Amino acid sequence: MKRKYLQLLLGILISAIFIYLALPGLHLHEVAASLRTANYWWIVPGIIVYFIGLWVRSWRWHYMLRHLKPVSTQRLYPLVCIGYFGNNVYPFRAGEVIRSVMLKKQEGIAVSSSLATVFIERIFDGLTMLLFVFLALPFAPMPTNLRNLVVAMTVLFLGATLIFVWAAVRPQRLTAIYGWFSRHLLPARARPAIDDIYHRFLEGLRSLSSPTDVVMIFATSIIIWLIETVKYWFVMQAFPFTVSFLVLMLVNGIVNLATTLPSAPGYIGTFDVPGILILSAYGVDASLAASYILTLHVALWVPVTLVGGYYFIRQQLRWSDFSTAETTVATAQKQ
Repeated sequence: MKRKYLQLLLGILISAIFIYLALPGLHLHEVAASLRTANYWWIVPGIIVYFIGLWVRSWRWHYMLRHLKPVSTQRLYPLVCIGYFGNNVYPFRAGEVIRSVMLKKQEGIAVSSSLATVFIERIFDGLTMLLFVFLALPFAPMPTNLRNLVVAMTVLFLGATLIFVWAAVRPQRLTAIYGWFSRHLLPARARPAIDDIYHRFLEGLRSLSSPTDVVMIFATSIIIWLIETVKYWFVMQAFPFTVSFLVLMLVNGIVNLATTLPSAPGYIGTFDVPGILILSAYGVDASLAASYILTLHVALWVPVTLVGGYYFIRQQLRWSDFSTAETTVATAQKQ
């Protein structure tokens, strides 16, 4: 429990640092004026497009789970929305855990296997964001410090991808390595439970064992994030500025990479500040950029949180279930 509070404190601190860095360049009365004059009707098609993207995301998860059990996209869609709801309002990204726990309850798929597919999602999302950034760079170059961050993130995500693919293609070698550590480093009492979680997690990686499946997962990831960039474009129409779609791809890539950092619930600061800085670098007034990014953040946060909250209530879940879900994963012996 103490570790959780330290994580929450770190997240709030990082959010506060991001906001502190952005405030000196903003004129809050100009931000408020831009918000008052925005044409918010443009948000409506953006929200529709966003939920289409969530459906595609649910279909991708169905595709990644099919080697474990065929679960329809229709059944997975509420779980994906609840996952976003949990991530938006609860610290520690507990939404990712609770959707796997709920999948276990509804479909009998092991939590550790389901979480493996969630990790794969995050890795391919990160690779897609980096692809967006690199595609945009020749046409929308960015400051050196951001470029260095992108290079570091590229190494991280590519390394993680190679490890996961290797684990899926050569499970025997990884199992041999894990077996040595299990025998020599794990307490005998805890070994059976941890071994079981490891094997079920490895089973969840099997969607990466086929080159065709890897291409399919990557292709659907690109579609998902292109759809989200279209939402960025729709929201931009509400404000008196224009940048190219490639710049919006760059904004989408950078802000979503930044949200992988610990932050306060709802990605406060880590989402907003990078977007403001990037748009400012391409000639958009900082206060106008802040109005746009804040509106975009709300348009991304509120609808899916409301829909996820509806499914949350419909499933008769409670706030304590988020903590219970994390405890279930941490202490599970056989999922």
